[in-house]
Amino acid sequence: MNNYRDLKVWQMAMMLTEDIYRATESFPSRETYALANQLQRAAVSIPSNIAEGHARNSTKDYLRFLSISQGSLAEAETQLELAHRLGYVTQAVLHRLLEQTNEVGRMLHGLRSALAVKLSPTP
Repeated sequence: MNNYRDLKVWQMAMMLTEDIYRATESFPSRETYALANQLQRAAVSIPSNIAEGHARNSTKDYLRFLSISQGSLAEAETQLELAHRLGYVTQAVLHRLLEQTNEVGRMLHGLRSALAVKLSPTP
């Protein structure tokens, strides 16, 4: 792949980020610079780190940035759960967004596993 935009995981992460932004539009105004902002930042970090890692010149760096993406994904999942507990998102919205996070997580794991093989010494 010559361009990170061709990666399905990046495309899915972008869709997730868009959907999280849309979901946070309905948060109370007092959350604009609190949970909504934190959730948006975690979401943006997912595709951003995929792109930045892809642009690096080494597989080791790429793996590090994918690991950061996975951490941001877990952060976003936690914040979505909190938003649901606080009544900011419905069960249906939470379920849909968590399905997306699960899919992005599986794809990140698969990409990381494929790249890790490149770093493994061959016998």
